[in-house]
Amino acid sequence: MRTILITGPGGSGRTTIAAATALRAAEAGDRTLLLSADRTDTPGAALGTRSGPVPAQAAPNLTVWRPDATERFREDLTAFQNRASGVLDLLGAARLDAEEVTPLPGAEELSFLRALRDAALSERYDLLVVDLPPLPQALALLALPEELRRYLRRMLPPERQAARALRPVLGRLAGVPMPAEWLYETAARWDVELAAAGAVLTDRNTAVRLVAEPGPAGADAVHDATLGLALRGLRTEALIANRVLPDAGGDTWLAGLLAQQRKTLADWQDTERSHDVHPVRHLGRDPHGTDDLGALAVPGVNPGPAPVEWPVADRLADDGVLVWHIPLPGAIREELDLIRRGDELLIAAGPFRRIVPLPSALRRCTVAGAGLREGELRVRFAPDPGLWPAGGR
Repeated sequence: MRTILITGPGGSGRTTIAAATALRAAEAGDRTLLLSADRTDTPGAALGTRSGPVPAQAAPNLTVWRPDATERFREDLTAFQNRASGVLDLLGAARLDAEEVTPLPGAEELSFLRALRDAALSERYDLLVVDLPPLPQALALLALPEELRRYLRRMLPPERQAARALRPVLGRLAGVPMPAEWLYETAARWDVELAAAGAVLTDRNTAVRLVAEPGPAGADAVHDATLGLALRGLRTEALIANRVLPDAGGDTWLAGLLAQQRKTLADWQDTERSHDVHPVRHLGRDPHGTDDLGALAVPGVNPGPAPVEWPVADRLADDGVLVWHIPLPGAIREELDLIRRGDELLIAAGPFRRIVPLPSALRRCTVAGAGLREGELRVRFAPDPGLWPAGGR
């Protein structure tokens, strides 16, 4: 299955573009699911139908689904209370009824990631079009599986489960209760679910499409989003320049806005070479219904893009170092920061941060320097003589 993730600045028309993309694929014969993170029924408004917490057919070959985060959170909390019943009873804690539960911050994001995983694993569809939240919430959502897995593994290392038979004894010796079995089981289950969601995002058949109106604000958003996506190893296959105005004859009040759009489009087509730029004309009204969505002429679904790779030189260079190549289009040298911590490397690029595990070969090296050239960060590693195989090149 192909997965297309669509996002853009708030108000850029990303949901309408997602609906148009899904409709075009469905009309071409692909069994398509449009999965939306929008709290309101914006996809339904664009399609001229309704969408809700249950997948519903909106057109031939097209299904629309807006997951209900509230209901999923209630189910998870009920299950948690059942698993932790012994501890809760010991503490004299009162149970929460499902009717009084409202989602906590982060519940919607986790619920949506689960829905994304379930949809991607379904065999009912050929294409999954995902209407993500607006930037920068979308970038935070895409980072969530990897970050949460790292937190879980730091707080509850899986290898400590091997000592489960010793926990009662250790608890008496330490004078504090040891983590209960259900806590490790919960962490393991979350790790599996997050790994599955992360696998969907990083799959070679998953691509990102950015939607933005051409102009200064849109240009800034596209620059930041492209960098943030690249740091996560996600490739932007297309930039949809939405609501492009037609040529206006004479000296009209639209002339200044039109000139601004043309300049931004020219800059995008000249600088955003890592992905295609597709202008989508302004209809002069808010698109509503399948006829309007078809008139937007969004790009079709192409074969999966080449995956983003962070290659490591497979041989030592003449100066005796290995080089790790990390694509970071749009990065600025003065806004880059690198910190080596054990077997991990913290990379900060502008407002974005990511902690990545070092490839096995580089764990036996020390950082010897780094440089940014043509949108690529190149980190140099010198082999540690105490850890590197003798004569290894």
